[in-house]
Amino acid sequence: MSEILNFKDVELYYGHVYALKGVSLIVNKGETVALIGANGAGKSSILRAITGLAKIKSGSIHYEGQRLDGTPSAEIVRRGISMAPEGRRVFPFMSVKDNLMMGAFTRTDRTEVEQSLESILTRFPRLKERFSQQASTLSGGEQQMMVIGRALMSKPKLLLLDEPSLGIAPKLVQDIARAIVAISRDEKVSVLLVEQNSRMALSISNRAYAMATGNVVLSGASKDLINDDRIKAAYLGGEL
Repeated sequence: MSEILNFKDVELYYGHVYALKGVSLIVNKGETVALIGANGAGKSSILRAITGLAKIKSGSIHYEGQRLDGTPSAEIVRRGISMAPEGRRVFPFMSVKDNLMMGAFTRTDRTEVEQSLESILTRFPRLKERFSQQASTLSGGEQQMMVIGRALMSKPKLLLLDEPSLGIAPKLVQDIARAIVAISRDEKVSVLLVEQNSRMALSISNRAYAMATGNVVLSGASKDLINDDRIKAAYLGGEL
């Protein structure tokens, strides 16, 4: 497998407080990689560093073999990286359609944009049913589907998902988990998934990194980690 993202020895500080302390991870093309750990472990800081929303102090980030850190955020989107942020961040008074179309702001291929939109509505039928509604009228789970759809509208090669199950009803968490698997499989998109729901994250990813206080403390194949006693004790609340 060839790498799409190489995040190497990265240190990141907020003021004098470190968020990441020499963190390294790799995402290969076509795979889903999970970042698990408690709130404040540094998972979202990795996504902020990748997208240029936070400036790293040292280390390097390479995407498709080229240096990424220091690149403006808009250019990062143009190069094929898109993020569905934590907390859903919808445009509440805009329609579902307009929220989705905001994700295509870097694209000029009008016909293909329409094809992307149709593909997303097929993948998330609830969005098709609510296409003209204001985003604020959607449930939390429906808003999350819309935010993932908006991220896909930029036609990314690497999709960053920040806590997609947070505050979502269990039934819709299952729907979103299945959608993540299908997106990676059908659209050949690499996925970096930040998730506190470790059980869900490990069940749908190829590999995972477990984080604590700005460090990677354990990594490996998800199918192995889900049965690892240390992961069970720290992140899964005992036996599965």
